[in-house]
Amino acid sequence: MEKLLEQFSFGLFFWQILIFVALILLLRKFAWGPILNAVNDREEGIKNALDSAEKAKLEMANLKADNEKLLQEARNERDSMMKEAREIKTKMISDAKEEAQAEANKMITQAQTAIESEKKSAMAELKSHVAELSVQIAEKVVKKELSSKNEQLELVDEMLSDATLN
Repeated sequence: MEKLLEQFSFGLFFWQILIFVALILLLRKFAWGPILNAVNDREEGIKNALDSAEKAKLEMANLKADNEKLLQEARNERDSMMKEAREIKTKMISDAKEEAQAEANKMITQAQTAIESEKKSAMAELKSHVAELSVQIAEKVVKKELSSKNEQLELVDEMLSDATLN
């Protein structure tokens, strides 16, 4: 260190300081400015990216809420369609039951009418058969000349027994 102090020169020191200051000024103008601008640009870019990310996050939250809303609406619509389908099914079943009941009642009425008609027909046939038998009995009674009342009663009893056998 002593050697350094002994060889010290003010002229050299002055020129070194002058070159050092010029170098700092040149670096400030041509190096630090662009470096600081690049750092500032980078900082601004990062800030913009963070803002964009925050906006995207909010937009995603809004989209998620919209999706939930649409999903709920779709569920509600599905539920209403299912309810409507159940109501239609119930109505169709009740209509079919009513129609079947009406058809059954109609068939029962027709069967009762047919039975009643057959009954009347059978009664008419029976009356006609009884009338025919009565006429036959009367003919036989009239044809035969009966002399006594006993013979008439025997003939009537005989005819009645023939009639019940048939």
